[in-house]
Amino acid sequence: QLQLVETGGGLVQPGESHTLSCAASGFTLDYYAIGWFRQVPGKEREGVSCISPFDGTTYYSSSVKGRFTISLDKAKNTGYLQMKNLKPEDTGVYYCAVEFITTVQDMCTIQPPRVSSWGQGTQVTVSS
Repeated sequence: QLQLVETGGGLVQPGESHTLSCAASGFTLDYYAIGWFRQVPGKEREGVSCISPFDGTTYYSSSVKGRFTISLDKAKNTGYLQMKNLKPEDTGVYYCAVEFITTVQDMCTIQPPRVSSWGQGTQVTVSS
């Protein structure tokens, strides 16, 4: 059973940095792309960033490129999303997801997202 658990959400001041973690269990991330998606009320769940387990290829949405960094620690079977210079518009529920052998472009941009498993989500609120 594919299980994902996100941690690290919370209230953050604008301009600050924050890191989210996504721990996988029941399977290995060796063959699964991992992605981070964000959802706000009334809108679709959008792909923020995705990473390939094979060559580390990454995708970033235009709204976060240059500020967010996605990474994967295979030894810990955990993915991370490092967020810098956070803005109020980054507020939302962040979900991690995995998909078996897919491109990061497809995983992050196809709507609705085609993923094998979702985490439970973690709220990130950027506000002063």
